Amino acid sequence: MIEQFDFGSVDGEKIRGFTLRNRNGYVAKLITYGARLTEFHMPGRDGKTADIVLGFDTIGDYIATNTFFGATCGRYGNRIRNGAFPLAGKQVKVASNEGPNHLHGGHRGFDRKVWDATTDEKANAVTFAMTSADGEEGFPGKVTLTTTYMLNDDNVLDIRMRGQTDKPTILNAVHHTYWNLAGQGSGDVRSQLLHLDADFYTPVDSELITTGEILAVAGSVFDFRKAKPIGKDIDALSDVGTGNLVGGGYDHNWCLNGSMDELHLCAEVSDPASGRTMTLRTNEPGVQFYTGGYLDEKVIGKRGLPYCRFAGYTFETQKFPNSPNLSHFPSSRLDPGETYDHRMVFHFTVA
Repeated sequence: MIEQFDFGSVDGEKIRGFTLRNRNGYVAKLITYGARLTEFHMPGRDGKTADIVLGFDTIGDYIATNTFFGATCGRYGNRIRNGAFPLAGKQVKVASNEGPNHLHGGHRGFDRKVWDATTDEKANAVTFAMTSADGEEGFPGKVTLTTTYMLNDDNVLDIRMRGQTDKPTILNAVHHTYWNLAGQGSGDVRSQLLHLDADFYTPVDSELITTGEILAVAGSVFDFRKAKPIGKDIDALSDVGTGNLVGGGYDHNWCLNGSMDELHLCAEVSDPASGRTMTLRTNEPGVQFYTGGYLDEKVIGKRGLPYCRFAGYTFETQKFPNSPNLSHFPSSRLDPGETYDHRMVFHFTVA
């Protein structure tokens, strides 16, 4: 049975919460604010259960943060240079909310909306739905989007985002959970082992905007073709987009090897200490792997636990950043009659 709970309110509108459970003791908690995942509990090798996603205990903390913890982000996840791009013979200007550039939908993106929600007891799933008006944050076309979370007894969390539009637009919704397989608030993730199924990545400039290059990962700090600790080469990264930090960690897009026509491997990450492993498959061409370089001890998470730099990582499967301005990148254009269909399938195991 899918349990429901209250999670406060936003501007007088009640925020609804939902709990999905499976027979193996896995638990996912979701809320209508931002169609977001707020908790995910799974056992470790020792049988003890931990909540492995970063987040907050109150709606007020989610409203106050700019971390996008657990949210569905859009209309365009990631960055667009100067908040502008050509579409259907016209130049479109959208909100610039990170300096001169656009990030994750603008000032009030999908993560700031209160979504409708329906449950499917048979599938053990919750579907969130919302409408983005024509012209919202500058984007053309009325877009309807659903995000469905389904948890099954094979310890698979299946996330599916589907959208339509009434006029040509761009759509690149991303899911923005920060994971830490050792447990949220347990420290940094440098020792966790990561494999990314990608031979190439897209370099960025000082504003974290893709340059248009597509470079081989071989011989670079971006090479995760064989699993290695996340922190192995992280200190060798240049200080990009992080201001006063020396080496901001990873916040880059990798070009995944698989075909967009089917689910393919994106990443596998494991925590040697707890035995937890997470494998992600997707039908998207890229993934933004971000290691939480902006987080610090001032960010107080669930159960009053302070976070830290590199307290968690995101896998934002996506079209490549700034793709509307780069014709050789995968297209994020969506036309009437087409359906945007973005899947992320997480499989959790313990060894």
